[in-house]
Amino acid sequence: MLFLIAFAAFAMSYPTPVERDFVVHDFKFASGETLPTLNLHCTTIGAPHKSVSGHVDNAVLIMHGTGGTGHQFLGPTFADALFGSGQLLDATKYFIILPDAIGHGHSSKPSDGLHAHFPAYRYHDIVRAQHQLIFDFLKVDHLRLVMGTSMGGMQTWMWGEMYPTDMDALMPLACAPMEIAGRNRMVRKMAIDAIRTDPEWKNGEYTAPPRGLITAINSLLIMGSAPLQMLKQAPTRVAADSLLERSVRAQLARTDANDFLYQFESSEDYNPNPDLERIVAPLTIVNSADDFINPPELGTVERDIKRVKQGKYVLLPITDATRGHGTHTLAGIWKQHLEDLLKRSPFS
Repeated sequence: MLFLIAFAAFAMSYPTPVERDFVVHDFKFASGETLPTLNLHCTTIGAPHKSVSGHVDNAVLIMHGTGGTGHQFLGPTFADALFGSGQLLDATKYFIILPDAIGHGHSSKPSDGLHAHFPAYRYHDIVRAQHQLIFDFLKVDHLRLVMGTSMGGMQTWMWGEMYPTDMDALMPLACAPMEIAGRNRMVRKMAIDAIRTDPEWKNGEYTAPPRGLITAINSLLIMGSAPLQMLKQAPTRVAADSLLERSVRAQLARTDANDFLYQFESSEDYNPNPDLERIVAPLTIVNSADDFINPPELGTVERDIKRVKQGKYVLLPITDATRGHGTHTLAGIWKQHLEDLLKRSPFS
């Protein structure tokens, strides 16, 4: 089953995005569980083009972060800076693929009805399913570029290891090529436990949002925070309290506790570190110095990038323009590094 839904026409500097759905039957997860019908949703912009050798030469995969969807890349700070006419990923020349990961957006997820009986998916399941979506459904046999933000950045490393010859370039943003550990894991575990240990969660069969979800959202707000920007937004105690209240209320209105829980638990199999030497495509990782989740003082990315044959690490300094972890979606800040990556990774 598949269908296409065109976006209503509105002012944009790139071709109209198209919604697509691909149903995989009897998808088997790494846990051993099977889902009879797994829906994989994506948004595409532009059209695939084949080289004289018969291979698609203009496909770009861009993967979102935890709790996001492919639609997050249609905002002006990303799409207008990259997909418009004359931009680096001009969508009249490139075929842009923006999938919703398993458990997110319009792809199959716990809140569709299975609740806590939904299969325990992990990052390897997400990447494998997206490979099937792209190669089997969209009929793309090669990717010019694989890139992603946060969770999508982590999965970019996995693409480079699991399918090393299927792309020409890799650009992970706001992440690190190592197991989630230390403070990063602790904050995630706090959010997970806040939901799982709340009696109101009722093993996933709640009828109203469990109070533990608010604690989990608080953890998420800290993870994505940028101290400089938060002080500018909330320069007084009253303003800070008001900003917190508004932020939690808005996030609560669009968040399902089971979906949140599964999204955070899905990272438990992430650890590309042992196999970094498998990556053969040119790779540029871009992080921001004010990223709470990936603080530069750890020094792990500088250490590990040396094991990537054609790897390059860019650390953006804190400026009035950076937004902590969220800098990953402000393409104007880092797109010169994407330009450099495209130049040093010609179509193969």
